Amino acid sequence: MKPSAVVFAYHNVGVTGIECLLQAGVEIKLVVSHQDDPEENIWFGSVAELASRHQIPVITPDNPNQADIIKHIAELSPQWFFSFYYRHMLSPELLAIPSKGAYNLHGSLLPKYRGRAPVNWAVLHGESTTGVTLHQMVEKPDAGSLIDQEAVAILPNDTAHDVFLKLTPAAKTLLDRCLPLLIAGKIEPKPLNLAQGSYFGGRKPEHGRIDWQLSAWNIHNLVRAVAPPYPGAFFDSNGQRFFLLGSHYSDESAVHSGKVCIYWADGHFYADCADNKRFRIEQLSCDGTALDQAAFIAITGNEQLFPTARDGGRDCSRQSSTLPPSMEVGSVASGREPMQPTLNN
Repeated sequence: MKPSAVVFAYHNVGVTGIECLLQAGVEIKLVVSHQDDPEENIWFGSVAELASRHQIPVITPDNPNQADIIKHIAELSPQWFFSFYYRHMLSPELLAIPSKGAYNLHGSLLPKYRGRAPVNWAVLHGESTTGVTLHQMVEKPDAGSLIDQEAVAILPNDTAHDVFLKLTPAAKTLLDRCLPLLIAGKIEPKPLNLAQGSYFGGRKPEHGRIDWQLSAWNIHNLVRAVAPPYPGAFFDSNGQRFFLLGSHYSDESAVHSGKVCIYWADGHFYADCADNKRFRIEQLSCDGTALDQAAFIAITGNEQLFPTARDGGRDCSRQSSTLPPSMEVGSVASGREPMQPTLNN
C-alpha cells in the first residue's frame, strides 16, 4: 500500500514539496493551503494549481484547527503530515492525527532563526549561510527533532529574494535525499538544542524604516532584506518618503567624511553613512517615482540629501522576543551585531 499524507503547503517551497512527495510515491489525500491575499505581491508558484493538475482535493480554511477541519482530516486517516511554508500553527489535536508523525520544512538551519520570515532575518543580520531543515512538528514552533538539513550560501549582496530562490532547489535536494529514508523508517531524529538559536517573529512594512545612525553594512543589510518583492527600506524627509529598493556594498570609504548623505556620483546614487563607509543605491524612489539625477535635484533642490536619525526612526532589527507569531512578512531579534562580510574586491 502506498504511504499516504495530508500536506499543508504554500509558496514555491510548497509546490516543490508536493512534487517531491508525488515523486517519492506518496498518496496525497488532501492539500491544505491559503487563499492568495490581494494585498500581497504574489510572485511565487501556486500550490492550488499544482494540486488541481494532479486531481488532489484542496481546502483553504482561515483556521485549520477548527473542529470540522480536524474531523475531516482525521477521517482521511493519513500516515503522515507534511508542512511546506504553511503559515498557520497546527494544534496538538491536528498533530496527533497522522500515525507516522508530522514534519515541517523550515527556511533556516535550525535551531537558528526559528519562527517567521527566517530568510529576511538571516539577510538582515548579515549571515553568510542559511538553508532548509526538515524536522518533526511539535506544539512549540520549529522545536521538533531534526531529520535533515541542506545549506546554501548568502553572498554579501544577495537580497532575501535571491536567497529564497536558492532555498527552493535546496529543498528539493533535501527531500529527494531524505524522503525515501524517512518513509522506510531509516532516519533517527536528532533533538534540537534550542539554546543554540533564537526565535524571530513576523516583519511588517514599518520595520523597513532606516535608522541612519547605523553603519553602512547594517543599512545595506536592511535594504537587501526587504528589497522587492518585499515592501522596501525607506526614510521620510521634508514630508516625502524615499525608498531604497536595492543596494550594493563593497567596503568603500565615504566621500563626505563625518556626514550622512545621499548623493549622485559616477552614474549612481550613493549613501555615506555614520561609520564613514558608503554603499551604492541601486534604485531610489520618492513617493512612488523612480529617481535619476535630474529628478533627485528637482525634488530635493540640492545635489545632496542629508537624512537624519529622526528621518529614519528606531532600529527595528532588534526587538523583544515576546511578540506572538503573525502572518506578516518578518520581528524578534537575537540582540547581536550583524556579521561583517568577507569581500573580494
